[in-house]
Amino acid sequence: MLTKGHAGVALLPGLLALPEVDTLSGRDFLALLVVGYEIATRAGIALHATSPDYHTSGAWNALGMAAVAARLRGVDTETLHHALGIAEFYGPRSQMMRCIDHPTMLKDGSGWGAMTGLSAALLAEDGFTGAPALTVTSPQALATWHDLGERWYVHEQYFKAYPVCRWAQPAVEAVLALAGEIRDPARISRIEIVTFHEGKRLHVTHPETTEQAQYSLPWSVACALGRGTVDVAGVCDELDAPDLKALAGKVEIREDDAFNARFPAERWARARLHLDSGKVLESPDLEARGNPDSPLTDAEVLAKYQALAQPVLGERAARLRDVVMSLETRPASDLLALLGAP
Repeated sequence: MLTKGHAGVALLPGLLALPEVDTLSGRDFLALLVVGYEIATRAGIALHATSPDYHTSGAWNALGMAAVAARLRGVDTETLHHALGIAEFYGPRSQMMRCIDHPTMLKDGSGWGAMTGLSAALLAEDGFTGAPALTVTSPQALATWHDLGERWYVHEQYFKAYPVCRWAQPAVEAVLALAGEIRDPARISRIEIVTFHEGKRLHVTHPETTEQAQYSLPWSVACALGRGTVDVAGVCDELDAPDLKALAGKVEIREDDAFNARFPAERWARARLHLDSGKVLESPDLEARGNPDSPLTDAEVLAKYQALAQPVLGERAARLRDVVMSLETRPASDLLALLGAP
């Protein structure tokens, strides 16, 4: 939560790009992924605690990728420090809220973070210098790193239930909590969402692209009320759906000081649905599902995977699922074989 971003989106593809992975056991592959999560997550927390601007994930997941690549390639401690320093210096310190206010394909800077981190490790190995990485070694950052190897941040990650920005998902849960009391969503005259400031910034009402839809709280709420969920079709194929556009146009967002004070460690929202009869339905205060204290079930995670992968991969999706779920007892090459073009 405190990173306000994403680690795995850089670590997994970056790790898969290294040819040495083909010789690893699945267990060692998973261990490297865990190491990457620990370094990237802590680098993100340290960066946000020491920088006045809110940078995208690429600014800090680059350090996780550099650490993983350096470990896999067996470099010494000094080379590792240079790799981390290069990754920190060259990492894309792009402004995250620009992507919130103007959603585009830039997303979270993660792709460039992956490339920067991988390049940093290879440069350091060739003698290119870049130490120190201040988000790791500065006195202001030491509190973030003192329990490395004792506290495991990989256990504190979350899964997103829906393919939209996490900040919109408390509002989705809030309206879904009331959906059973509404037979016809068209009878809703006004939708009030109370949330935190960053969630309010997800302001696009009628998205014209999938990027705008993924960063739109009104559209996410409209999909939840109009379709009973928020899925890929809602943020890709139904952007012209008249009923969804009508619902999105009824959404009003305001921020709450108490919710603001809880962010980023917690993200909350509540909903009030005003019906044309004059009745008002109000939800409790809710967080998004998928947090460590309210996790998705294994069945929900697998169902989400299947819904996303099956239309793209066909029967290969089931084989890939089975390999991933048993990867600890397999060679990593089993995974690589399924990820390549058929």
